[in-house]
Amino acid sequence: MTKRSVSIYLTIIFSLLALVAIYYTASFLNRGPDTASFNSQRAYADVITQVAMGSRSSGSSGHVQVREWMRAELQSAGWEVEIHQTERLGQPIYNVIAKRSDESPQIILGAHYDTRLYADNDPDIQNHTLPVPGANDGASGVAVLLELARTLPEGIVPTWLVFFDAEDNGRIDGWDWILGSRAFVDEIDVNPQAVVIVDMIGDADLNIHLEKNSDKALRAEIWNTASELGYGSVFINTEKYSMLDDHTPFLEKGIPAVNIIDFDYEYWHTIADTPEKVSAESLLAVGNTLWHWVVKRTVISE
Repeated sequence: MTKRSVSIYLTIIFSLLALVAIYYTASFLNRGPDTASFNSQRAYADVITQVAMGSRSSGSSGHVQVREWMRAELQSAGWEVEIHQTERLGQPIYNVIAKRSDESPQIILGAHYDTRLYADNDPDIQNHTLPVPGANDGASGVAVLLELARTLPEGIVPTWLVFFDAEDNGRIDGWDWILGSRAFVDEIDVNPQAVVIVDMIGDADLNIHLEKNSDKALRAEIWNTASELGYGSVFINTEKYSMLDDHTPFLEKGIPAVNIIDFDYEYWHTIADTPEKVSAESLLAVGNTLWHWVVKRTVISE
């Protein structure tokens, strides 16, 4: 075989390998989640299940119940579950960590599972001592993470799903905001490349603006993915709020983090934060976006 023939042969081989790699990447990105798709109706049912447990604030029976229910759902989906038990301001904290291996996470997807002790934003002052049902403010984020646990494919980059406790009781004596995530960042020795927090993402009239404090490159990745999937009207490409949320402790440590939140929710911290204010379509927009974003990250890293 002449040198020219060898050169042509190698060119053909490398071209074929390149085509195979392109085909593999395209098929991996374009295929739907395992079990056909992110199941928004199943996620919505998870919202209803949580609210039926009653208050999920620290010390309540619902707080214990939801934690054990999440553990069972995650283990059934094939994830290992650990409870990060600690305390802040004398309050017990139980962060729930789900992972598929002992590898340090490249990605952390997080949501808080606790609910606020008091509905002190309710228009009726007589309701201010009642607990918040937390359908959107708490249950929606948990529902999205649980459905991602069921549907994210094997072989993704090391990913942890973290369900933070004690997020929602700021401005109450003996408490503060985001106690669970602060304890996690202080005590768990990990350094992920990306942290994404979902909070209040089930609103039936969902409008998620860019959160001002979030890592700009990371949020651009997610918003671009949402736009590619047809959710551009939900993931709005303009800034609106600066939030103190579970992404804050990660940012303070220099870890890229994003807060996905719709803070324009009129039932926030009221007794009207109930499942009928949440929609399966909103859960789908966020869950499907994050599913594809994680898969994209996996392909890029290979």
